[in-house]
Amino acid sequence: MAVRFALLGGGRIGKVHAKAIGGNPDAKLVAVADAMPQAAEAIATAYGAQVRSIDQIEAAGDIDAVAICTPTDTHADLIERFARAGKAIFCEKPVDLSVARVRQCLKTVEDTGATLMIGFNRRFDPHFRAVRRAIDEGRIGTVEMVQIVSRDPGPPPAGFIRSSGGIFRDMTIHDFDMARFLLGEEPDTVFATASVLVDPEIGRLGDFDSASVTLTTPSGKHCSISNSRRAAYGYDQRIEVHGSKGAVAAENQRPVSIEVATADGYVRPPLHDFFMTRYTEAYAAEIATLVAALKAGTKPSPTGADGLAALLLAEAALKSVAEGRAVKVAEISA
Repeated sequence: MAVRFALLGGGRIGKVHAKAIGGNPDAKLVAVADAMPQAAEAIATAYGAQVRSIDQIEAAGDIDAVAICTPTDTHADLIERFARAGKAIFCEKPVDLSVARVRQCLKTVEDTGATLMIGFNRRFDPHFRAVRRAIDEGRIGTVEMVQIVSRDPGPPPAGFIRSSGGIFRDMTIHDFDMARFLLGEEPDTVFATASVLVDPEIGRLGDFDSASVTLTTPSGKHCSISNSRRAAYGYDQRIEVHGSKGAVAAENQRPVSIEVATADGYVRPPLHDFFMTRYTEAYAAEIATLVAALKAGTKPSPTGADGLAALLLAEAALKSVAEGRAVKVAEISA
């Protein structure tokens, strides 16, 4: 029997997850809820679902799981609500912008025994997973250094900046999760620098658009992260892991992987323009992992604890920028 989903939020990321659910033969999109009726109706029509209210979805007997794609400030409340309702929960990152609120929410998840998966989709990218597989197979020996480049093609609108929680909690949080995924050891120290180099309005709103972060583990492994809200050449997503016996890397991906060679030189097509196309396979694999876990009666990963760990690194990065020093993750409290 297919896992029956309700989608909460019909915006940009909601559409991405609706496509992933709709494309999975073991899943079915049953209902859609959104504050904008037209957005909900468009997705419901496309996938043969119904438009329902949050209350109706909570009480519904024909829904097994919810995918929370609403604004960040609603995530924790909705997780708690549907945990108590006995639904499995998939939630886009972050759980909340407050460490204390995340801890409170995860306590509710634990007390109810609910299934919660956090949307760190990059773990499911086939190229990044191949990097992790090479590590697990011992092909590069012991991991020593990780480099992550993550640069958006352009800055988001001011309205998004105001509510996003800032570059570290919104953008770099994916890279913090990837660092944890690849290092094999929890970072305990964060040193970050950040500037406004792309759009002065971002600075006026109290955020940054360019950031560099170094994470260090207790044994001395480290990860360097480079972020920018502007990459004129496209959506820049690269990782490299250096180990005691070698290195493994995942380069940028393109919609068409060809190279034209002429007397003028070598030319390749542009990169993907943003995450909706670059990570199509990752979003599909993410939902497939959740569906398989629900059908098998196991707990999926990434978990709420993974969401909290990445947020703690984001908070440490913010503190590092503010104080101009390396910050121990243990300094970040609720």
